[in-house]
Amino acid sequence: MTDDAGTALGTLTRAGLAAADADAWWQARPVLRGEFEADALVCWQHWARSQQLLSCLPSKPQRRAHEAAAAQTLLTAAAATREAFLVQHVVDLYARLTSQHTRFLPVHELVYAASALVPGLTPTPAQVTSEACLRQADKDGIEFGQGVLLAHVLAQAQAGLHLCQAMLLPRPESLAQLHQLQATGSIDLGAASVETVGAASWVTLKNPKTLNAEDQNTIDAVEQAVDLALLDTRAGVAVLRGCHIDHPKYAGRRVFCSGINLTDLYHGKIPYLWYIQREMGFVNKLFRGLAYADRPADEVSGATLEKPWIAQLDSFAIGGGCQYLLATDYVVAGSDAYLTLPARKEGIVPGAANLRLPRFVGDRLARQLIMMERQLDCASAEGRLICDEVVAPDQVEAAVADVVARMTSSGVVSAAANRRAFRVAHEPLDLFRRYMAVYARDQAACHFSPALISNLEAHWQAQTRRT
Repeated sequence: MTDDAGTALGTLTRAGLAAADADAWWQARPVLRGEFEADALVCWQHWARSQQLLSCLPSKPQRRAHEAAAAQTLLTAAAATREAFLVQHVVDLYARLTSQHTRFLPVHELVYAASALVPGLTPTPAQVTSEACLRQADKDGIEFGQGVLLAHVLAQAQAGLHLCQAMLLPRPESLAQLHQLQATGSIDLGAASVETVGAASWVTLKNPKTLNAEDQNTIDAVEQAVDLALLDTRAGVAVLRGCHIDHPKYAGRRVFCSGINLTDLYHGKIPYLWYIQREMGFVNKLFRGLAYADRPADEVSGATLEKPWIAQLDSFAIGGGCQYLLATDYVVAGSDAYLTLPARKEGIVPGAANLRLPRFVGDRLARQLIMMERQLDCASAEGRLICDEVVAPDQVEAAVADVVARMTSSGVVSAAANRRAFRVAHEPLDLFRRYMAVYARDQAACHFSPALISNLEAHWQAQTRRT
């Protein structure tokens, strides 16, 4: 018996698992031969044995030290096998899932299609649902496998660009709702609304109870609103703003966005895929527009349906709200507004801010914002590196209307070309793909890290807050 075997088997048996079962699990470790079906079968057998042994242990909150160590041994071994399988087979896997790149699967469909084709590679919908009711600290982190799969897919140029294109396509619900918007001029989607007035489509974020925080209940509505604003050809530009708030501190005023709902995050109500759907979905649509199904979405050989975006920054842009600004073309802010990226205190990666923020403020200041939670007042010299106009708080809406008029007075025929030219210079689609390959894995690690929980308890007192 090797030292590794002795260590692993000892860890399992000290937790009360039968020695025969532990030995059978160790002996069933797969040896990959480079043949898809055969490797998938031996990996599935290993993953199934790992899951069976894990099910013999208490749930995570009830595990004692030996049991927690055994669970970690099983989870780590299964994760290593998934990595090995994907290193050899991710190109073939993605081709099979997408019928040789002839159909588009958004990330939430892709990961579950993978779990059906190669059982155990990623969790099933039922497995994810079973953990969804748990606090974040009480989860085993089975969704981490989704992050590993997406990281491998995005690391491959052809597959990764195809997935980026899939995520830039307008949602079917958006296409179905376009007629209503064009017929009535507005549509209320619950957590967001769209209204076309004159030359602009106005997208309003509507989650006033939490100061326009982002959560699982807002992501679909906001993406549909962005889709509709881009699809409505009557408007040459689009505006992104927050709704009016009833909170005593901001009563009667608009608030832009307070970022991810940290209470929901602590209580396990933000799934891992939320980060990827958000970043590759509506945030990237703000930045790049909508993809077409019959041509690539990259800047050099493809095309997108896009228009300029104006951000109306009232009160503050925290976290994800600040990330929105980096994807828009023009920012009008109130002189009392501020922006911040408290990623360190949250314990997560702030979307694509690490990719985009240095273009606005330089590398050193970007690190201060992301790694040292520096706050910028919009009216400061540093804040004006991100905000194009800073006006009195009661003049923000009028200033935005003036920007719309100026931006559309001579037509917007060159807007898409100029946006595309900026992206070629600073962030072509392939660079975004590579960034997301790293982000997909690292955000999964952060999302299930004990440090996330300790940060939320220390800086947000999340344990005392209710969803």
